Amino acid sequence: MRFGILGPLEVRTDDGTPVDPGGPRPRALLTLLLLDAGRTVSVERLIDGLYGAEPPAGASNALQSQISRQRRRLAPHTEIEAAPAGYRIVTAPDAVDAHRFERLAAQGRAALAAGDHRRAASELGDALALWRGPALPDLRDAHAETARLEELRLAAVQDRIEADLALGGGPELVPELRALLSDHPLSERLYGQLMRALHAGGRPAEALTVYEEARRALADDLGADPSPELSALHLELLRGAEPERRRLPVQLTRFVGREGELTRITALLTDSRLITLTGPGGAGKTRLAIEAANHLAGVCFVELAPLTDGRQIPYAVLTALGVRDGFRSPTTDSTDRLLAALEGREFLLVLDNCEHLVEDAARLTSLLLASCPGVRVLATSRESLGITGEVLVPVPPLQPEPAVQLFLDRARAVRPGFDGHARVPDICAALDGLPLAIELAAARLRTLTPDELADRLDDRFRLLSRGDRSKAPRHRTLRAVVEWSWELLEGEERELARRLTVFSGGATLEAVEAVCGLPYPEDVLASLVEKSFLEVSEGRYRMLETIRAFAAAGARDAKDAEDLGDAHAGYFLRLAEEAEPHLRGGGQLPWLTRLAAEHANLDTALNHLVRRDTGRALRLMGPLSWFWRLRGVHGERVATARQLLAAVGDAPPPGLEEEYVLCAINALSGAGDEPELIARVDAVLGAYQGPLRMPYILVLWAVAAGPRPAADGHALALAGDSPWARALLDVGLGFREQYAGRPQESEERFARALAGYRATGDRWGMANCLDPLGALAHTRGESEHALELLDEGLAYVRELAAPEETADLLRTRATVLLHRGDTAAARAHFEQAVALARGAGLPDKVAAARRGLGDAARLSGDTAHARVHYENALQECAANWFSVGETVRSLIGLGRTAAAEGHTEEADDWFRQAAELAVEGWGVLELADAAEALASTADSAERAAVLLGAATGLRGMPTEGDPDVVRIEREARAKLSAEAYDQAFEQGLRLRSAAVSER
Repeated sequence: MRFGILGPLEVRTDDGTPVDPGGPRPRALLTLLLLDAGRTVSVERLIDGLYGAEPPAGASNALQSQISRQRRRLAPHTEIEAAPAGYRIVTAPDAVDAHRFERLAAQGRAALAAGDHRRAASELGDALALWRGPALPDLRDAHAETARLEELRLAAVQDRIEADLALGGGPELVPELRALLSDHPLSERLYGQLMRALHAGGRPAEALTVYEEARRALADDLGADPSPELSALHLELLRGAEPERRRLPVQLTRFVGREGELTRITALLTDSRLITLTGPGGAGKTRLAIEAANHLAGVCFVELAPLTDGRQIPYAVLTALGVRDGFRSPTTDSTDRLLAALEGREFLLVLDNCEHLVEDAARLTSLLLASCPGVRVLATSRESLGITGEVLVPVPPLQPEPAVQLFLDRARAVRPGFDGHARVPDICAALDGLPLAIELAAARLRTLTPDELADRLDDRFRLLSRGDRSKAPRHRTLRAVVEWSWELLEGEERELARRLTVFSGGATLEAVEAVCGLPYPEDVLASLVEKSFLEVSEGRYRMLETIRAFAAAGARDAKDAEDLGDAHAGYFLRLAEEAEPHLRGGGQLPWLTRLAAEHANLDTALNHLVRRDTGRALRLMGPLSWFWRLRGVHGERVATARQLLAAVGDAPPPGLEEEYVLCAINALSGAGDEPELIARVDAVLGAYQGPLRMPYILVLWAVAAGPRPAADGHALALAGDSPWARALLDVGLGFREQYAGRPQESEERFARALAGYRATGDRWGMANCLDPLGALAHTRGESEHALELLDEGLAYVRELAAPEETADLLRTRATVLLHRGDTAAARAHFEQAVALARGAGLPDKVAAARRGLGDAARLSGDTAHARVHYENALQECAANWFSVGETVRSLIGLGRTAAAEGHTEEADDWFRQAAELAVEGWGVLELADAAEALASTADSAERAAVLLGAATGLRGMPTEGDPDVVRIEREARAKLSAEAYDQAFEQGLRLRSAAVSER
């Protein structure tokens, strides 16, 4: 419970519900107990507090009765315990506002003594907020305790005012101080605080008048003079000493998105004497410095951007400090006067925009820090000052979430009620998360829609050219900010910056050296990083897109740009060709990581070569095709592949047959409507003698166009003696055996392929064997072994970050879990598989996972959601031609859903559609699924057994773990004798597909 005695007695439960403490005497009793919360209060003390010096007869019995009634009121939240000498309320002292007030007031006073004025103000404010009126009004004779608490309250108020003054408070404190002095006209501390508040508010004459008021009051009432402390303050004000106060620009907008950096700077300012905020123009360094300095007392803000001569910096600091008299010129004796002004003072100087005068700013800062121990410096610059002891705090672009928050905040200023738009995150990302660019873009919503704004960002410097008129021209527009930084670069730095614009997504030192034609570029790169023109992370140099666009616009001529593009494309072609064989073995991971880091550069190189050199474009697309497949992005290259194929023509260039085939495969949309292109690839592969240099052609072609009618002998010739390719053929033959209803032969193929891939160390190959092997183990009823195999495969594909294979393995694992009864885990797996397949642009995989979600919903009794999932799966299947199997299974799912709802005829119709479609499929597995489904609506148990037998015959093995099949079999056996069931089942084994066609 929570108790209040700083005002009328208040009792509340922990959830805020008020509790009636009773009439006057029960309230007094509870107040007495709460004054000593957690400690025993003697009977004598309680009786004295209730009845005074002359208690009535039977006061002890009356006290017991009062205690009993109070216990009932407080139960069950708080207990009043009896002790040998009295009573004790069982509650923590901090649950009583008076005790909490004393604790907070003491903490605030300690913080004030330690110089932590912000914490002191917070603690003392919280303490004083606990008071709701006079203390202990429910006690008649508690004058001493009441006086004590009121004295503590007055001291806490004065401590809080002291903290506020230290934090820069002034005129707003004057009314409060005058009111306090009217109640306490002899408090010298209050007089001193009022004098300081008036002086800080620019009213020095009134401050001196207050001293005279204090002197008269003390003389008239006490016959005493003011204390030495008050007299010293009076003398300081007479001499016109500058009071320590903040001199920071007041911000007109809300601070957004830099809480982490602000916390770090605040912490550093307690221990470090020089902190420099570095970052590109428009990153918000100045705003961050102002916010950090707002937490401190004794701050002086110095704007260096208007200066053109570094010798003016000392004068600018003196001017900001308000020390102006006695100068012969802005550059004469300024440094000596500045040192004298800061001697012995504790001060924080905020030096803003040092980059154009960095050497002079560094010299003065070093001198101040060495000569004035109480001075600290917080600088902002696009490069560091380079002084020993300097702590750098990079101010990077905003992360996506705070960038969007900033955009929305600024957009609402020009378009009230704006609640966001789907393209806002893209706008912020295109602007690199730079606060200035985001603010300028948000301001354009006054006349543009978000779509119009996003579509025009290619010309960002023209679009974002209307900034704050009150700012200096160099800080008003996006172009001006970047141009200001550009002008500070040396010629060699500008040239390298221009050349770096050829890279997309950053570059390694090796790539810069190879492409930009600058030997040993380390020093120039370091200088560009130092000047915030480049970012460097984990060995990669990256240029913000805004800076890149500006630098690219300064390219010398078109030929130079094309030559640079050729050099860039040549380097990344060599990289892709070097990486290709490593992607098919134990070295996959580091090479996948390297290619992933260069993903944007590889795309840029390919697009350049498609325009300039189709032969080299084919050479680049070939080795990249397997990388795209492993990373699930192959579908994104259809348009580029078609453009390249059109440029090459109908026949492959000599020696580039494989690359041509891969280009054609990448050009297939997956909709099954490119028969001419499929025939062209068949012809090229059919005439190719092999062996393949890039054997993954066999995988990509089978996936893109379905099983080809080529002879096994030709496939072996294409595979050659490559262990990887031989294992791949075993995988393909394993699936063919599985589709043909020969599980034993299928498993042997997959096991042999797994051994081959284990020998090469290829994670993709091992995972693609473990998935079907796990499914076969589950079909046999070996679910534990199945999960072991699938988990091993998942470990491999997660290392590869291969979304398609991960989705497949998750879906198979989900099926095992679902059949074991773990519906929640299965549903989670299916949902992950949907997300991965959707992200990789694989509608057939999305359909399979959607169908799995339908199974999970149906088996848990949620037929409504099951139907939605199955229908969504069918829609996904319609988007591609090779989803016959999933279409069949989704139709079966709809039929089973109808059957679960008691609609047998509807179910039978769905099953008929599934069976008719299954006959057109590549294999017999769909026929087996359809036969099992038809068994559930068969008109007799004997017919059900026949269909189950047909399904087993088609599949080549019984289905041990499927709950739908187990239920159908159980129901059929319950209606037939064991002999009759076995005979019907054997009949189905012989009939196989005929059983379905008869139905």
